[in-house]
Amino acid sequence: RAAARRAAGPAKGGKSGIRRLFTWKKILGTIFGLCLLGIGAFIVLYLVVDIPKGNAVAQQESNVYKYSDGSVLARKGTVNRESVSLDRVPKDVQHCFVAAENKTFYHDSGVDLRGTARGLLNTLSGKGAQGGSTITQQYVKNYYLNQDQTVTRKLKELVISLKVDQKLSKDDILAGYINTSYYGRGAYGIQAAAQAYYRVDASKLTVEQGAYLAALLQAPSQYDWAVASPTGKQLAQARWNYVLDNMVKQHWLDPGKRQAMKFPKPKDPKGAPGLEGQKGYLIDLANKQLEQKLMKDEGISQSQAEAEVVDRGWTITLNVDKKKQAALESAVKDQLTSKLDAKKRKVDADVQAGAVSVDPKTGKVLALYGGQDYFKHYYNNATRRDYQPASTFKPVILAAALDEGARTQDGLPIDANTVYDGTSGRQVVDHGAKVGFGPPNEDDQNYGDITVQTAMNKSVNSVFAQMGVDVGMEKVMSVADKLGMDTKGMQAVPAQTLGSMGASPLEMAGIYATLDNHGKKVTPTIVADAENKTRTVKMDDPIGDQVISREAADTVTSVLTGVVDDGTARTSVRDNPLRNGQQVAGKTGTSDENKSAWFTGYTPDLVTSVGLFGEDAKTHNHVSLAGATGLLPGTGRINGGGYPAQIWAAYTFGVMDATSKFQLDTTQGAAVKPSVTPSVTRSPSQTPSQTPSSSPPSVSESPSQTPPSQSPSQTPSRSPSQTPSQTPTSQRPTAPITDNPLNPNDQQQLNSRQPAN
Repeated sequence: RAAARRAAGPAKGGKSGIRRLFTWKKILGTIFGLCLLGIGAFIVLYLVVDIPKGNAVAQQESNVYKYSDGSVLARKGTVNRESVSLDRVPKDVQHCFVAAENKTFYHDSGVDLRGTARGLLNTLSGKGAQGGSTITQQYVKNYYLNQDQTVTRKLKELVISLKVDQKLSKDDILAGYINTSYYGRGAYGIQAAAQAYYRVDASKLTVEQGAYLAALLQAPSQYDWAVASPTGKQLAQARWNYVLDNMVKQHWLDPGKRQAMKFPKPKDPKGAPGLEGQKGYLIDLANKQLEQKLMKDEGISQSQAEAEVVDRGWTITLNVDKKKQAALESAVKDQLTSKLDAKKRKVDADVQAGAVSVDPKTGKVLALYGGQDYFKHYYNNATRRDYQPASTFKPVILAAALDEGARTQDGLPIDANTVYDGTSGRQVVDHGAKVGFGPPNEDDQNYGDITVQTAMNKSVNSVFAQMGVDVGMEKVMSVADKLGMDTKGMQAVPAQTLGSMGASPLEMAGIYATLDNHGKKVTPTIVADAENKTRTVKMDDPIGDQVISREAADTVTSVLTGVVDDGTARTSVRDNPLRNGQQVAGKTGTSDENKSAWFTGYTPDLVTSVGLFGEDAKTHNHVSLAGATGLLPGTGRINGGGYPAQIWAAYTFGVMDATSKFQLDTTQGAAVKPSVTPSVTRSPSQTPSQTPSSSPPSVSESPSQTPPSQSPSQTPSRSPSQTPSQTPTSQRPTAPITDNPLNPNDQQQLNSRQPAN
């Protein structure tokens, strides 16, 4: 037993030593000591930190925007702010801001200790700005401090807020808050915001209008009704409802009156001095990209980022090339806007143009066209996403097929030489079962058995509808996302094969730039660098990782040269007198009912996407472009191979001196000779139950139709440009698409439309 006790002694002794070192008394004593130390440190901090002089006015300095060569594009910074006393703001409107931001404002000590502690922990852990703050704290941050997400700034904010709450009345604090906050549209303070959004004095604001202005503070540009996306509009209305519902809970608003209230749509914005012409569009995109960078790097909210960027003394150098910018503006004017006369034709007032030009090797946005004038059309046509890209989406389907190694339902690999059934209206099948989708081709033309190359040249809807199902629409949309399309919320349904989603010229330029860059991701970036007195911001590298294989990207490029040389862009691009040997790839697109028309094309060194959009000048509804300029025969249908391709060619061939060739890693497509002659006996992807039409086109159709027996990789040089209006059909895609952000009540939405070519 003695030996056993001796053997057990050291182990027990060890445990006893640990217990002696970490007793509950010592642990509690340590915690208590740390608390006393923290309290002492806070008392010292409270004594040391005084309320500084307000610096909100001093922080408002002109932003300087420069072209890539260093010359000044614009200087913007005349602060749009007029402080008003609180007695000039209706009491109900005052309550809107309290209900939105800080329901306990009238009773609290000016700080939210739990929210501040959470914010400090988030800052220390690198999670960004996720803590809560009171109106007093936000006022202190706006007027006395800045938006920096540092522990020091947050501690100062806490101390100064406590002192301000003791020194100033609640009314003084609320007045300071609503007069220093940023509301978007360049408006600081409630008086400027009331004028910017409703053209009224702050004293004339209704409760409904006040609730919208209060809602704006969470995300000014995202909630600005004039430019908000459908999601942004939903969020803005949800926030507006939140404000009014809180007012009811606080007994500041009668429930009956609340139920009768309707959302007060704000007025269209007016351009600010210095933003005329294209300047406003360039600055708008530059600000947004800088704000996104600050949100990512500093973990701040969108509203904080906007307040940090707008009129804060930044010098922002853009990637925009001054000569290319002037050339793009000139091309749009010469090829389109000079031909429009709204006095003669109402439809001419409804034509909106947007374009973006990108260097595929660097990702730099070299030129941008956002509309005829920022003063006349505030919404940026280069970045709007509410119109269908139509058949400019077809290359994405082919890219997905090639990158995924997809096969037809007959088990044959899908490539440029694969033969499909080009019968108009042919029902798409998925392993023998019809999927209820059979899109017609333009003018309901039947092509019989044709290769993918010819189908791309002629933009044959029935072929790509079937190809999308063969590849798998989930894979198609995944590749679209990889290439640069914002696919959030998009359904992976067959109707998307016709480009029935929404997309912007900026997006399409990025997608095609990634193809041009051999499958390495290109994110078009307009900001080269930005700096102010406190920091320098370095933008992320626009060139990213390999998102699809080089062979897949290069094969798509090779195929798209056929669209230019033998397809729908032949007249405007291939035969353009300005062309000087440049090798060109591209794709046309024309949506159903002619509400949009596109040409996105590229040389080895330059990618440009041009879109025309039919937008009612008064209601902002989506309308047809047909008949615009009065120079087109028949119905006056504006095709992607018409004005968009003409603008593209006038600009591109005017600024590109080099005659460089694509360096393609592929043996397929119109740009290269295939290593083997493809067999024309390949079976199309169809089931025995289908009866494809093999009859030739009627005599009224273009005689340049490619017969099924022709070499699949070759298309006759006499192929036509895009043809007249599509024959209406009862078969429609069922996928919903982005609503019109300028008019969410537009009943002529595109979710029941089909792109024509």
